[in-house]
Amino acid sequence: MNDLISKTGAAIVSVTVLLFALFIILHFNFGSYLVCMFLPIGFVMTAAGFQNECSEDRKVAANIGLTLSAVYAVLILLVYYSQTTTVRLEELNEQTIKVLDYQRGGLMFNYDLLGYGIMALSTFFTGLSIEAKDKEDKWLKYLMMIHGIFFLSCFFMPMTGMFTSMSKGEHGNGGGIALLIWCIYFIPIGVLAFRHFDRTVIKENV
Repeated sequence: MNDLISKTGAAIVSVTVLLFALFIILHFNFGSYLVCMFLPIGFVMTAAGFQNECSEDRKVAANIGLTLSAVYAVLILLVYYSQTTTVRLEELNEQTIKVLDYQRGGLMFNYDLLGYGIMALSTFFTGLSIEAKDKEDKWLKYLMMIHGIFFLSCFFMPMTGMFTSMSKGEHGNGGGIALLIWCIYFIPIGVLAFRHFDRTVIKENV
């Protein structure tokens, strides 16, 4: 049961990131926001699976990874639920829109970056907890740990004020391209995690 749940979580991660990339290309914002609310649920399920199976001498790293995944989930669900409800459906004044609208690069945009920065830390510690026994697991471990580097940019870049222009509606293609690059990087993590837990489920049923 444990590995089946984790395998399902990894499948959710893989599919939602793929759909996120597709919706970015199609400029379908509502779809992007919607799938981004399911991604953290799948990610927590996946992190919990790695935490459950790791050896005792790696439990601290795994516990940190799982805890950070929950923090990431809370931040991201708050950001995108606000976009699909209040921002989309309510009549808001200009000042409130600047604060709540993700597209304006305001508070919610900064919380989004913070959330994905925390996710990066989660993957780093979860990667530390993985005992790689084959080539696929080694790739998974190192991809997750290297992904931890994203914490630095996600955490510190909003403090530089470089996203201020977004609050004035000055959008470029740079943000979309960066998100697509992240999707291309993260999809293999989801797929390799799925294969990892799939192998475990098969072993349990043998």
